[in-house]
Amino acid sequence: MSGLIPHWPGLPDNVGVLSTTRLGGVSPAPYGDGAGGAGLNLGNHVGDQPENVAQNRVILCAGLPSEPVWLSQVHGTAVVNVATVAPQPAPEADASLSTTPGKVCLIMTADCLPVLFCDAEGKTVAAAHAGWRGLAAGVLQNTIQAMRDAGAGELAAWMGPAIGPDQFEVGEDVRLAFQQQGAPDAFKPIEGKPGKYLADIYALARYVLQKAGVQQVHGGEYCTVSDPGQFYSYRRDGVTGRQASLIWIK
Repeated sequence: MSGLIPHWPGLPDNVGVLSTTRLGGVSPAPYGDGAGGAGLNLGNHVGDQPENVAQNRVILCAGLPSEPVWLSQVHGTAVVNVATVAPQPAPEADASLSTTPGKVCLIMTADCLPVLFCDAEGKTVAAAHAGWRGLAAGVLQNTIQAMRDAGAGELAAWMGPAIGPDQFEVGEDVRLAFQQQGAPDAFKPIEGKPGKYLADIYALARYVLQKAGVQQVHGGEYCTVSDPGQFYSYRRDGVTGRQASLIWIK
C-alpha cells in the first residue's frame, strides 16, 4: 500500500497519522491506479466489487493498531466516539474522535476536504469530512467542541488532499453560504460564466478552524482533481474510488 505521511510539525510522538492514495490495492478500473493497474479503493458504496473493497481494507489494516470505525458519511455534522459507538451498521456521521489508544478514526474522500485533529498532549484525536455543505453547516466546529468536551487542550489540525482552488467550480449559493458566516472572500469569479466561481475550500476551512480557536493549521497543498496519479476524484471522473485519512493514539 502507498500512502502519504502528513507533514505536521509538532505532532505528538504517540499519535499516528496516514493519508492513503489510490495506489497499492486490488481494484480494477475505474477504481484502479489510473494507469492500468489496480487501486486501493476503500469505499464500499461506489460500485466496486465487495470482495475487492474487503481486500483493500485488509491491506490498509495491516499497518494499523485496529480496524477503523467506518462511517456512513452524509455531508452532515454528527460526531461519534470510536471507542463507544457500535461499528455495525456503520454509524451515520461525518466525524469521529478518540481518547483511547489503538482506536482508529477514519474518513473517506474523493474531493471533499479531510481534516485531522490532535491536541497538544496527544490525548484526543479526531477526523472530519468537510465538503462544502458540511463545512458551512459546522462539522469542524462540532468536532472541535466534541474534542473539548472530551478533555482536549490546545488543538492543531491538518488538512488532507481535496479539490484545489483552481478546480472547485461552485455557484452563487455556495458563495452566499459562507458570506453569511463572515468568511473571507475565497471565491474567484469565472470569466464568461456569470454566477460561477472558483472556491478555495482550504482557505474557507482555515478561516473556520482559526475562528474556532485552532491556530496551528497544516496541510492544504494537494489537489485531488489535478493529480490523477495519486488521488481519486469524483469531480474529475464521476465513477471512482475513495481514499482515506486516518489518525489514532498509539
